[in-house]
Amino acid sequence: MALLIIGIILFLGLHLVRVIAPGFRQSMIASLGENGWRIAYSVVSILSLIVLIYGFGQARQVTGMLYNPPVWMAHIAITLMLIALICLAASLLPAGHIAVRTKHPMVLSVKIWAFAHLLANGETSSVLLFGAFLAWGVILRISLKRRQRAGELKLRPFVSGKFDLYAIVIGAVAWALLIWRVHEWLIGVSPLAM
Repeated sequence: MALLIIGIILFLGLHLVRVIAPGFRQSMIASLGENGWRIAYSVVSILSLIVLIYGFGQARQVTGMLYNPPVWMAHIAITLMLIALICLAASLLPAGHIAVRTKHPMVLSVKIWAFAHLLANGETSSVLLFGAFLAWGVILRISLKRRQRAGELKLRPFVSGKFDLYAIVIGAVAWALLIWRVHEWLIGVSPLAM
């Protein structure tokens, strides 16, 4: 469990540097340069993600249940995951209506993903992991809204509604693949298992 907590702190802490320590980020960019900072940030992100994943795998084997969600919660979680994957796809494409209306579709995607998994998983390790990601998403969204109001952040302008269609198709295909086999292959649990 300790390794999971360390992984969560490292990974999510790193992804909140701009929020909690903007001066540190600026000083690192000044000393390493923009590209040097991006490389260092990427390397530390990957390493902390590895620690997080390994820690979660270890913690799942030893932690107990905090609550037993009813079976129907899994159905809600599966449906929410379709929405999360559509938002994720919208965040990676030029802005359509989905990206413009949600403002920060990737952050929304993470929040929906975390909330959906909290509905369907009551293990202590899962609640800790997904609860931390949900909290991260809320904190980051508040920070992004403040930066936008201060004029530090510009939202992506609308490009075309066709990118909404692309996001829906890409999100639905990714969702179908996850349900079909990929989730079980990557995580070891089928989302359709009852």
